[in-house]
Amino acid sequence: MPAPPPPPPPPRTPQPPQPPQAPRPRNARATRKAPHGVLEVDWPFFGEMCRALALKIFRDYDPDVVIGIARAGVIPGAVVASILQRDFASMAITRTETGGRPVVIAGPTRLVTGRRVLIVDETCDTGATMKLALNAVRELKPAAVKTAVSFRTGEFRPDFYALETDNFIILPWDREVIIDGEIVMRPDYAAKLKELGG
Repeated sequence: MPAPPPPPPPPRTPQPPQPPQAPRPRNARATRKAPHGVLEVDWPFFGEMCRALALKIFRDYDPDVVIGIARAGVIPGAVVASILQRDFASMAITRTETGGRPVVIAGPTRLVTGRRVLIVDETCDTGATMKLALNAVRELKPAAVKTAVSFRTGEFRPDFYALETDNFIILPWDREVIIDGEIVMRPDYAAKLKELGG
């Protein structure tokens, strides 16, 4: 006896029309995507990120000394060094003008010579600051050097990072600053929150 024919497929539900996609700029690879939201980092979340980052680093690298890039990279750098129970030092890199090239204003310690080094910053976008730090450390002949950031935000790929995001990041240690004797929200944070509707 022949098998009964299979039942007909259920009717397809019409899909709602999709909004048109904005064309990507031609140089999209070379520029960071515009933030599509705000990531407000509080101290407990920052602590969890540092613990996760330290564990990733320990499993794959286990440095002898951690170098934090001042100013903001010193904070995750010191926490990661403390969790790893490793020596910590800092170096200072700044931009003399907004959008300008970074420059080293205080180089790394000679403690890095012949040792396994980890350079830490809070974020990296183009990698210009991290590349400058890497060159400065390599001049002192470390045994090895790797990089880590709390937030990967652009095309540069550090060896380790806790979180990758396209959001605008508000950090807990400089959310509020003193201006004219008053503690206020950092002006660029306030402006970005207003711009993004936060």
